[in-house]
Amino acid sequence: MTKYVCNICGYVYEPLDGDPDHGIAPNTPFEDVPEDWTCPLCGVGKEYFSPEE
Repeated sequence: MTKYVCNICGYVYEPLDGDPDHGIAPNTPFEDVPEDWTCPLCGVGKEYFSPEE
């Protein structure tokens, strides 16, 4: 699964870890994260994330 990086603060969404503190279970691909999820560090939406190269 592809990791995604916040273009604003550099937070890396790791699908294997998910974001359990914000309701995202481990092994959740970024594509399956709800559209209203926001970056846990800076609060921007999914549209500010890019696949890690």
